[in-house]
Amino acid sequence: MFTGIIEEIGKIKSITRSSRSVALEIQAKKVLEDTKVGDSIATNGVCLTVTSLTGGGFRADVMPETMRRSNLGTLKPGDRVNLERALCLSSRLGGHIVAGHVDGTGRITDIQRDDIAVWITISADAQLLRYMIEKGSITVDGVSLTIAYVDEAVFRVSVIPHTQEETTLTGKHTGDIVNLENDMIARYVEKLMGKENKGLSLEFLQANGF
Repeated sequence: MFTGIIEEIGKIKSITRSSRSVALEIQAKKVLEDTKVGDSIATNGVCLTVTSLTGGGFRADVMPETMRRSNLGTLKPGDRVNLERALCLSSRLGGHIVAGHVDGTGRITDIQRDDIAVWITISADAQLLRYMIEKGSITVDGVSLTIAYVDEAVFRVSVIPHTQEETTLTGKHTGDIVNLENDMIARYVEKLMGKENKGLSLEFLQANGF
């Protein structure tokens, strides 16, 4: 589990490609503290397992399923990535509960400055947008953000100065692809409320003790 609060911006040092997967070597410093082989580090929001540690970074494998659902397959040596170590039970939950299991990708359609903030508009598939609500949480390239607007085609987030400085988001451009992870609570609620396709009704609530 993660929080979506980025600890460090890493840099892709090398990429080893096979037919449908890649192995990444990522330069980092802070996230290596207390990290050992087998630990998890969210990379642009994707939970990756550390397979080896180098003097100034770590290596991780990206399997075909992750390649299909995320933007990791588009990375190049020198690209910057958002990094976060797995949550400790003693940590403050500053963002929201993030699994590191990317649901899909979106495309940045507009970037506008609003005084100290930056508005980012992202288009996404309807299957992702259905789980988004205004003032709800969304993870964009591993960054926990609050949804300020959502409709049938796009959603918008406002990025504060601290997040601008500590993540890669304001280095993005219109047309760039970003990883998206919906708030998992929405998916659980849909699964439970959609039982037998009855949806939410007075009868359902009464049958379940409400």
